[in-house]
Amino acid sequence: MKIVILDGYTLNPGDLSWEGFERLGEVTLFDRIPTEETVEKIGDAPIVITNKVPITKEILEKCPQIKYIGVLATGYNIIDVEEASKRGIVVCNIPAYGTAAVAQMTLALLLEICNHVGHHNHMVHQGKWESCPDFCFWDVPLIELAGKTVGIIGFGRIGQKTAKLMEALELNVLVYSRTRDESLETLTCRYTDLDTLYKESDIISLHCPLTKDTQGMINKESIAKMKDGVILLNTSRGPLIVEEDLAQALNSGKVAAAGLDVVSVEPIKSDNPLLQAKNCIITPHIAWASRESRQRLMDIAVANLEAFLEGESINTVH
Repeated sequence: MKIVILDGYTLNPGDLSWEGFERLGEVTLFDRIPTEETVEKIGDAPIVITNKVPITKEILEKCPQIKYIGVLATGYNIIDVEEASKRGIVVCNIPAYGTAAVAQMTLALLLEICNHVGHHNHMVHQGKWESCPDFCFWDVPLIELAGKTVGIIGFGRIGQKTAKLMEALELNVLVYSRTRDESLETLTCRYTDLDTLYKESDIISLHCPLTKDTQGMINKESIAKMKDGVILLNTSRGPLIVEEDLAQALNSGKVAAAGLDVVSVEPIKSDNPLLQAKNCIITPHIAWASRESRQRLMDIAVANLEAFLEGESINTVH
């Protein structure tokens, strides 16, 4: 059984093994490919593994032998799922592999905003502490989190894990979600409506999927409902935010700071207004990328394909 992996480098830059896939078939591996070469690289392989290389209707028409598409991610918007379904092609994704890693990154962004660890480390190495007349110094405000309120938008696995980390730091948690599970509420974590969350939260963290309803939900109008000096975190999807509106809010001080692991176009473009905005930390979509998380993703991807080959598909998206 021929298996082609179209863009394996991001998942495995060399610290993991493809042995699981190699055990299941004849593997052709590409670290990355130009999109226009997708049909050529797939060739006659019935098994296609992709991370961010799109599999469109046109590609499916030109590669009628495809029987299975494995997505090396949770999101599968790069696949024309409707066309794949019409053709009887099984499409599988990877759910729940990065819950701990993404929640950890969310907390890391928040702590960096509040404690400025990187900045003060740099100042020490620049000699600022050595030349200071006092036993310590700080040149940006430090923020204590205990007693503040964090609003979490989206309460799936990652949102729930993030809430637990925030509660451990003695924050009060407000949650907005399309669905509610009252059993998840605690003395310091409760559901609320979106307007109340905007109004009462000192920190807002996004953990919802990108849909037509959530795209651009953080915009001029929603920001106006927030507290002055709110902190915004996004480790979910870049297009949840209207970036020009956030940039303006950061520059005016309405939003005190933002910690973002995702942007609307990735890799980021030089004209992204957030690059020039005040107090905006941007990391390059790495929340998911711990070695442990990537190994988990690899293991699930192999299990998905193995189940398909045995006639018992799991983690299918249609």
